[in-house]
Amino acid sequence: MIDIDTLRPDHMGCYGYTRDTTPSIDRIAAKGTRFDNYYCSDAPCLPSRAALVTGMFGIRNGAVGHGGTAADLRLEGAGRGFRDRISENNLHQIFRKAGMYTASVSTFAERHSAWWFNAGFNETVNVGGGGMESGEEVLPRALDWLDRNGKDDGWFLHVHLWDPHTPYRAPESFGDPFKDARFETWITEDIFNEHLKCVGPHTLNELSMYDDAVSPKYPRYPGKITEYGGLRRLIDGYDCGIAYADYLTGMIVGRLESLGVYDETAVIVTSDHGENFGELGIYAEHATADEGTCKIPMNIKWPGAKEGRADAGLHLNLDLAPTMAELLGVRPYAGWDGTSYAGFLLNSSDCGRGSAVVSQNAHVCQRAARFGDWLYIRTVHDGFHLFDKEMLYNVAADPHELCDLKDERPDMAARGAKIILDWQDEMMAKSNSDADPMWTVMREGGPEHTRGALNDYLARLEQTGRADGAARLKEKHGGGVKR
Repeated sequence: MIDIDTLRPDHMGCYGYTRDTTPSIDRIAAKGTRFDNYYCSDAPCLPSRAALVTGMFGIRNGAVGHGGTAADLRLEGAGRGFRDRISENNLHQIFRKAGMYTASVSTFAERHSAWWFNAGFNETVNVGGGGMESGEEVLPRALDWLDRNGKDDGWFLHVHLWDPHTPYRAPESFGDPFKDARFETWITEDIFNEHLKCVGPHTLNELSMYDDAVSPKYPRYPGKITEYGGLRRLIDGYDCGIAYADYLTGMIVGRLESLGVYDETAVIVTSDHGENFGELGIYAEHATADEGTCKIPMNIKWPGAKEGRADAGLHLNLDLAPTMAELLGVRPYAGWDGTSYAGFLLNSSDCGRGSAVVSQNAHVCQRAARFGDWLYIRTVHDGFHLFDKEMLYNVAADPHELCDLKDERPDMAARGAKIILDWQDEMMAKSNSDADPMWTVMREGGPEHTRGALNDYLARLEQTGRADGAARLKEKHGGGVKR
């Protein structure tokens, strides 16, 4: 399982991107199944992997944010036995129960103090960078592991690559592979000029969240973009991170081939979340419950399954646990929220969901319903972006969320709201707590990445000639500018 952080599917060749960012992953996709409507249920990094590993929505497992009480899995409580049921029935344990030796090369657990992630692994390798390392530190450990174990029967290896994650950190030696490549973007100059007026973290004037600081350690990542031509540098940096992760993926595949085991090895390539690149005015951040942040790639090469297929069904990352259980003959856990799509891998059966709810509680507090061609977003805390409480987009016709249709299509907005309400009732009825963790986040001061930031940001807005934005934020969120 190659777990590439912050990977948007529409920046990959197998999903139609015009730049040659992912030739190695494209090869894997050609030998397997590409999933075209795959989402993380809870964004960003920590909540996404909590849902993936537990097979549960964050509203049930409790981990929905990046700080406070809701950054930890919920305790099982008085009914806990000698071992915790979630850890005993997580994704990694499925492979153990199928008789495999399990290992991970990842810094995720240390980065987020999320040690539950290691449950089920016989062996873990932490290169110690806390998620700030580039793949040149990860690859040698993964290849060494394969050299020692790759020819054995029955193993599962998880390899985690951070390179597309901000600040884009592919090593200088990798060069600038897209320097002369054609640059295409849906962002016109008119859209760009409108986005320059946006306020909030990770907008064009504050790519470093609340300021425009630039680190000399990460030259591929600018602090701000005020001229239209500067977009290229930002997107080139992101694409370079993807291309470097793909290069490392190719090295792993090459080692499997040299060991003579590639054809009989299942390969999963996926991500924890995507990245906003203009959606809702946000750039270079995974900050919302929408298409840019929550839509992720999933490619599975499964020995014996048909090759070169695409599944258009709607799936969530937490569906992987029941899928692997079915494929490997392991009894599924009754506590999972996921739905197996093994039927599509084995015989092309339609296993997609009718609708899905996705959430974000680290940068904003939002829940969204994805159904048919529609995305309905409901905002409790806007992360200082001045979002409306409700937003509605036809993502089939408007994938970058430019035209809010809630006033034109109140019927679809009402349908989306009902999907979220019904889902919330269902999840809370199954929960071992009467606390919705989104509201825990709100009671503890709001999303982690907004706490304590407002006053200084209001001062920056006033000092940089954007007093109107400061006034609107103060009207909505309160706060006084520090003098």
